Amino acid sequence: MAMLSTLQEQLKEVVVQSLRESHKSLKEFPPVILEIPNDKKHGEFSCNIALQLAKPLKQPPLDLAAQLVVSIQKNIKASPINANVQKIDVVRPGFINFHLSPQALYGTLSDVLAQGENYGRASFGKNKKIQVEFVSANPTGPLSVAHARQAAVGDALVNILNFTGFAAKKEFYVNDEGNQINILGRSVELRAQELLGEKVEFSEDCYQGDYIRDMARIYLDQNKIKKAADLSAKADHIRQFAVDYLLDVIKKELDDFGVHFDVWSHQSKIGTQGNIEAVLDFLGEKGFLYEKEGALWFKSTDFGDDKDRVVEKSDGNYTYLTPDIVYHQNKFKRGFEKIINIWGPDHHGYIPRIKAVVEALGYDRDDVEVLIVQLATLYRNGQPISMSTRRGQYISLREVMTEVGVDAARFFFLMRRISAHLDFDLELAKKETPENPVYYIQYAHARIYSVWDKAKELNLRAKHADFSLLNNEEELDLLKKIGQFSGALVLCAEQLDPYALVNYLHELATIFHRFYDKHRVIDQDHALAAERLALLDASRIVFANGLRLLGVSTPKKM
Repeated sequence: MAMLSTLQEQLKEVVVQSLRESHKSLKEFPPVILEIPNDKKHGEFSCNIALQLAKPLKQPPLDLAAQLVVSIQKNIKASPINANVQKIDVVRPGFINFHLSPQALYGTLSDVLAQGENYGRASFGKNKKIQVEFVSANPTGPLSVAHARQAAVGDALVNILNFTGFAAKKEFYVNDEGNQINILGRSVELRAQELLGEKVEFSEDCYQGDYIRDMARIYLDQNKIKKAADLSAKADHIRQFAVDYLLDVIKKELDDFGVHFDVWSHQSKIGTQGNIEAVLDFLGEKGFLYEKEGALWFKSTDFGDDKDRVVEKSDGNYTYLTPDIVYHQNKFKRGFEKIINIWGPDHHGYIPRIKAVVEALGYDRDDVEVLIVQLATLYRNGQPISMSTRRGQYISLREVMTEVGVDAARFFFLMRRISAHLDFDLELAKKETPENPVYYIQYAHARIYSVWDKAKELNLRAKHADFSLLNNEEELDLLKKIGQFSGALVLCAEQLDPYALVNYLHELATIFHRFYDKHRVIDQDHALAAERLALLDASRIVFANGLRLLGVSTPKKM
């Protein structure tokens, strides 16, 4: 038996074949898409191709769909999937709906049980090498809520990409040079002077969180400095200490959050003077640079940007863009076929110049994808929490993890599409009730283990058979939803957003709880009980696989 995702592709091929046979005069037609209908009365798959072709063929879509179904039915009868299709019907205004047979659903159950933790894997990505760079926070303070959401999104996305057949790597780019790093060093130095009794004034741009004072104290203790005079000529040393210290903090926070990067790249190592000169020489030889007002400019308007960009200022210093040119060249030189940058909304205007850079370097601009992850607002007792990184008035990732736990934090940061602003209710995330989405899903997983414990006491085991006793509405609904798992993962990979998996798991939990509340699994009919135990085992596998990809645990007891 084929998985539902495989059947979906096979049915799509039949529709395409039927189109070509019934409309030979049509040289080309829109892509055939089979979607999962919202209303289960419309079957497992629905196709709108008749609606798309009604205008060019000058036929009413309902008539066109009815004609096409005749050809589709003929081709299905001649194909190996005939036993999997129970009926095909047409509904207004011209949708073609496919209803699968129970045998197709039973086949899915067998697949899940046989494949276990590999169920849902796909070859969709064809082993394409992808680099996903995310978080990449300046090492100037603990990770913020914005970074936390990017971390949850990036980690889950790479997990899903690899599960669907890509060869994806997670990378963190450490911005350990530049003006913000200089400000960090100066902020720590001023706090150190203050701790030693000096009267100091902090400029508006200084970092003023408590962590700056803590770092200053640690620096003084480690270096046994007792007098402010001993801090003279130590600016570079203090700056490097602060960067190293905060980078360790960031790494520990991410590690505790369950986010483990494959590569940590450093601007100080990639954006060296030699590498910058080499890439500027390359662009200059191509005629993509020019001088104006003592500065060196990149002709980014030649590649779709709204204005040209300075790469070297008149004082000889490089702009923020210059090391990024080197870094993106470095990414492609490492053999990645696609680059995905996950940025915050404040970087939206930076996208055209990066794509311009990539094209100027000789690569396909479409091989760089920039995902903008919108911000998250924390709420406590119905009120938003105001935050400011510069003033040190914010809740860090560490504090969120401590308050609600890693599972709730990761899941809640994924509960909206990345293009949508996210409201994170801290009180809801701590509730152990069905109102809390992550609890609701984990509770479904734990319920399965509770039933298993009872089954063991009665010496009942899951039966791997034809599953024909699973025939009521709730059982078939659960089977259908289990069969949609792989499709949900491929949708995430297509959209480059883990949200479809989050939504799928919540829907699966809803269907599972409905089944569990209405039917006894440990039934007096031991044959039925054995098949229902198999259904629970398949549900457990999908919950476990899905939550693992999101970085959320699967407790056996709650």
